[in-house]
Amino acid sequence: MTRKLQSSLFAISAVLAIAILLGGFLPASVRAGGIAQSDGAYRQMGVYEEVLRKIQNFYVVQPSLPAVTDGALHGLLESLDSDSSYLSAGEYKAYKAELTQTSAPGSAEQVGLHVSKRYGYATVVSVVPGGPADKQGIQDGDIIETIDGKSTHDLSLAMIRLSLEGKAGSSVSLDVIVPGKDDPVTKRMQRIPVPVPALATQQYDGGTILYLKPAVLSRDRVTELEAQLRNLGKAGNKKILLDLRDVSSGDELQGVRLANALVSSGTLGSVSGQKYPSETFTADAGKFITGAPLAILVNHGTAGAAEIVAAAVLAAKRGDVVGDRTFGEGTIEKTIEMPDGSALLLSVAKYNAPDGKPIQENAVKPNIPVSLSIDQFLALEDETATPNTHPRVDDQLNKALDVLKAKQS
Repeated sequence: MTRKLQSSLFAISAVLAIAILLGGFLPASVRAGGIAQSDGAYRQMGVYEEVLRKIQNFYVVQPSLPAVTDGALHGLLESLDSDSSYLSAGEYKAYKAELTQTSAPGSAEQVGLHVSKRYGYATVVSVVPGGPADKQGIQDGDIIETIDGKSTHDLSLAMIRLSLEGKAGSSVSLDVIVPGKDDPVTKRMQRIPVPVPALATQQYDGGTILYLKPAVLSRDRVTELEAQLRNLGKAGNKKILLDLRDVSSGDELQGVRLANALVSSGTLGSVSGQKYPSETFTADAGKFITGAPLAILVNHGTAGAAEIVAAAVLAAKRGDVVGDRTFGEGTIEKTIEMPDGSALLLSVAKYNAPDGKPIQENAVKPNIPVSLSIDQFLALEDETATPNTHPRVDDQLNKALDVLKAKQS
């Protein structure tokens, strides 16, 4: 066996060993005993060794085994879920450097995008209103094919987010696959600090319906929302319309907190993992604020903490959820450093809906689905090219208002 092949096998075996310790690759019958577990591990490594030998001996050209190993490790982690990543030593060094330079690592706030990875490529979860990406017409659901010429298919999620960030004033170029376009559209934008929009409030139906759009579910923002809910009757409002569309940033525990303000009893959700302490979140009557008629708006840009709120409201039959299926996101990540300077960003726990199903896999499906019509989509495309040429008709908002108007106060 050559030295390069030995090194490659060692790198893959190290990750396999970790996966086996976490219970990852082997069936329960194999995990049951230490000897059987070791035998299974050796069998798996034997398969990898044989595959590498075949590649080395029969591939069309002499391959770079370090590159093959690097690709295998990236693929190994990404096969687990979209949030898990392998970072090579160089990538991890850059990642750690970025952590020290930004207060919100990985959030890509400087271009106003929240991204995840779906279908093998970077996918836009939501766009910050008024940010560079929003002004370029990027929308949730768009696929980012390349970032500065690098295919997102070959980048881990952590490196995709890192690539979107940078010094204020620097620029980044994205090739975006837009629905209805045959070829990717190049979007070039300048990185700038993008502030989180303030809590938006509005009155509908003669002031009886209070509309709230939080943009983010941080601790401070949920505190603002609680204050609005406590003052509901004082302003003459009797019903609540909570717009969680494109709300993809925030803390899942703050989502539980907001859900408890709206739901008086029962299970709000849970978190579980193989080695992570499982916890079920049960509504505390002392933290419940209002039982006023409620409707929640969601779309494909609703993710994480906002999904917890929507799932809890649906499960408790506390109100209606109107709009599109949500994105599906909600994991707890752990960074595991490797001896060679590389690292694993590994999902160690997942948030679940009240029925116990992981939100990442199942998302939240509205009980009143309202999808974006083709006319609305075309109007949005035209509005990006020539602003204010078409009045925007919001079918989802109008449906939610109709649902609330029909409810007894």
